[in-house]
Order: sequence, then C-alpha cells, then structure tokens
Amino acid sequence: MKLLLDTHSWFWAAARPESLSQAAQAAISNASNELVLSPVSVWELLALARKGKLDLGKDPQHWVQTQIVGAPVGKLLQPLTVEIALRSEQLAGYENPDPADRFLVATALEHDLVLVTADRSMRDYRALRTIW
Repeated sequence: MKLLLDTHSWFWAAARPESLSQAAQAAISNASNELVLSPVSVWELLALARKGKLDLGKDPQHWVQTQIVGAPVGKLLQPLTVEIALRSEQLAGYENPDPADRFLVATALEHDLVLVTADRSMRDYRALRTIW
C-alpha cells in the first residue's frame, strides 16, 4: 500500500513516534508499505519552524534534508502538479480552507494514496482513504 504522510505524521514519525496512533505506527513501520511525501509537507514544516511553532533545531532546512535523504520517505517524493492544484479546488464536500491540507487531500486522491493523518477534517472526508 502507498501511504502519503501528512505533515504532522511525517514529523512525528521522524521525531516523536509516540505521538502517532498505534495504527499509524504499524502502517508506517510495515516494510511492505511505500511511504510518500508531498513537497507541501516540506514547505509547511519549514513554515511552522519559521513561526516558532515547531523546533527543528538551528538549521530547519538541514533537518528536513536529513529526514528526506536518510529515511524511507525520501525514496518516493510525490511532485506537486497542475492536476493536483486543480483538484485541490474541486473537492466537493471538503470545506477545510487550509491550502496545505487541500493539496494533501488532492494528492492522495489524484494518486490513489492512503493518507496517514490525525486531522479530523481529512479523516471525515468520505472520498479519502485514511489511517490514524
């Protein structure tokens, strides 16, 4: 199964695995699953660090690069495409206005990925397959 990690799931898997649910931990650690990351999550994580909402150390970009290169998620980065951008604005019934969340939902739908997320609005969106 291909799993798209949302921003928090990616960060928690790397830095605070105890913050993940048991189901998320099991899915992420299952070697038969492919872990996918969106560049939107990289951007969002760096933005959270810049705003002081998340501590990634003295060099947040180095932290991100280390996680991408040194972790299984670095093997499959899902590019942000025009199709994903268009789909992010065509999510019937998904009312969350957060652009990062909309891009992640659209990415999962566009590429038939299961989204690993604690976010209730994403998990409640019926068109989307999620794990938490």
